[in-house]
Amino acid sequence: MSVSKDGAAIASLVDGNVVGDPDIRVSGVASLADATSADVSFLGNPRYRDRVLPSRAAIVLVPESFTPLPPEGRAWVVCNDPSAAFSKVVSVFAPPPVQYPPGCHSAAVVHPDACVPSSVHVGPHAVIEAGATVGDRSVICAGTYVGESVRIGEDCLIYPNVTIRERCLLGNRVIVHPGTVIGSDGFGYESGPAGHTKIPQVGIVQIDDDVEIGAQVAVDRARFGRTWIQQGTKVDNLVQIAHNVIIGPHCFLIAQVGISGSTEVGTGVILAGQAGIAGHLHIGDRAIVMAQSGISKDVPAGKAVFGTPAMERRQFAKLQSHLKGLDHALKSLRQLQETVEDLKTRLDKES
Repeated sequence: MSVSKDGAAIASLVDGNVVGDPDIRVSGVASLADATSADVSFLGNPRYRDRVLPSRAAIVLVPESFTPLPPEGRAWVVCNDPSAAFSKVVSVFAPPPVQYPPGCHSAAVVHPDACVPSSVHVGPHAVIEAGATVGDRSVICAGTYVGESVRIGEDCLIYPNVTIRERCLLGNRVIVHPGTVIGSDGFGYESGPAGHTKIPQVGIVQIDDDVEIGAQVAVDRARFGRTWIQQGTKVDNLVQIAHNVIIGPHCFLIAQVGISGSTEVGTGVILAGQAGIAGHLHIGDRAIVMAQSGISKDVPAGKAVFGTPAMERRQFAKLQSHLKGLDHALKSLRQLQETVEDLKTRLDKES
């Protein structure tokens, strides 16, 4: 059943104020570029201000700083944080979530020694090995492999084609997206004249409550002990987390981040896209490593760093501004050298 809301209802939902016609009705959400006359959109970034008026969106969530009036037949909802407010609106118009009925599919393979309550959903071609335990109301989707003695908590959602290898531990309300591997061997070898000898990786991976891990992520098991992702951390797609890494609570790891072995990441850290972290380092609480930065030494708590090798963000910006003026500085230097040579020649003649 489709949902329809008027401008007044949208404003009430986000604690905003309507500018324009409060009776305009909408039945969906979209970006400014893709919206139709039946959609709500939002202005979340000032760089897109010029897209608001040309948009066809019937209602646009805007900040107080946006002063143009809406054209006839459209309305603005003025609110403190349009981006956060839009998330509330999306939840109203979102399709109902997929329902996973409890029970094991006839094509699933569940070892008799596994503990899988009747409230758990196990999809077709999923495999749950001996000694594994799955908590109440969790979902194990099609094609997922749960290895021996794995423990999965309550209310988890493990999407299709995930691999969770032996003895790894997942807390409650953990979400793992398709194609991710948890507990792959750490990259450990002893190299010698005869080649590379594999070092046994006998540890585990521990993932605490409320962690979400994106698609195609690799979390390596520890050489010994544990690789540990702590409560509430969110990991984007295509991230590599090496053996014995510890990631503190409530961090963001954004796409294509790579963290080398035995590095410790503090609380609330943000590692932006394609950041690379060398091994055996410490990233302090609330630090921000900006996109494509290369980290070769510890990062103090609260610092924002950028570049390769990474440095404090303001220092990086200052150096970049100097680079832009380098051609002019070289030209001035050449002129100065010519002037000095000319003065030297005159002094030589006078003497």
